[in-house]
Amino acid sequence: MTTDTRPDGTATGTTEIREPTPFSAESVAPVLVATERPPRPSALTASLAFGWRAVLKIKHVPDQLFDVTAFPVMNLLMFTYLFGGALAGSPDDYIQFVLPGILVMSVVMITMYTGVSVNTDIDKGVFDRFRTLSLWRPSIMVGYLLGDALRYTIASAVMLSLGMVLGYRPGGGVQGVLAGVLLLLVFSFAFSWIWTMFGLLLRTEKSVMGVAMMVIFPLTFLSNVFVDPRTMPGWLQAFVNNNPITHLASAVRGLMAGRWPGAEVAWTLAWAGLLLLVFGPVTMRLYNRK
Repeated sequence: MTTDTRPDGTATGTTEIREPTPFSAESVAPVLVATERPPRPSALTASLAFGWRAVLKIKHVPDQLFDVTAFPVMNLLMFTYLFGGALAGSPDDYIQFVLPGILVMSVVMITMYTGVSVNTDIDKGVFDRFRTLSLWRPSIMVGYLLGDALRYTIASAVMLSLGMVLGYRPGGGVQGVLAGVLLLLVFSFAFSWIWTMFGLLLRTEKSVMGVAMMVIFPLTFLSNVFVDPRTMPGWLQAFVNNNPITHLASAVRGLMAGRWPGAEVAWTLAWAGLLLLVFGPVTMRLYNRK
């Protein structure tokens, strides 16, 4: 029991001080421990949850859509109207060749942002919280890639819509376009594991972007994205014809045109499988040791 006083010394009343109620572990156990633990999420459920997180990040930070809208549009307009007349005689003829190639280039280039997102979460400490969760370990990485697949789809839709306005007419119709975009998404999913690895390996997101640009620029420009390799010197054709981006661009171009380029599709799927088999385990090893 204590007496409260004002600054002038006048008593205001008394306050009763109560001793804390003693407790034991047995008394609080029913409150802290549920009668039935929730089930551990499956690999698919966990992957979809992290994929939805990536989608919500796009919703709350719409600036992330700039690279999948403005950049492809700028490339398509620039190459079609600046070089179309010189390379194919007219922009209308050139866009039939170049649009699938620029679509491939644009989607492949934005795969780098998977690694950037991973590196940003590591820098903010979010990754440490994810590692404490009881779930399938690769689901975190798969979630990043699933979320970015939405970005690739948006980029493809923007490019094809603009191409139709500019005069592009896919001979394969809706089925050919969907087949080409699906093949592009499969390859991009596998290709993104490279940048996921660098996102774990490098310290800053600028380093991830720098390494990605050093790899992507030669692969995309030394390919058949813009011109036919037969116009190149023989020593350069040897590299271009074995470039995975060349196989991908040829496969997408053929599918959208209504042909079935079986060899190019097989090469593209083989490259995608190789990238996934090599960089998937390396990425998970780095993640487990991070």
